[in-house]
Amino acid sequence: MKITVAGIAKEYPQGLTVRKLIESENVETPEYVTVTINDDFVESGAFDSTVLNEGDNVEFLYFMGGGR
Repeated sequence: MKITVAGIAKEYPQGLTVRKLIESENVETPEYVTVTINDDFVESGAFDSTVLNEGDNVEFLYFMGGGR
């Protein structure tokens, strides 16, 4: 199936979960990543059970604190 990951169209097998995608994409500090699928946020507790579908658009986001 084709999905878009961080703006790049990629081919992945059917049944891919968010957790497996994070591992496949070697996401840096996966414990701090926020994931959206088609602009909807996915709860981190649902990464193992959320299955991606053909045509999904996935983004990995990191929220940074700090500033003055």
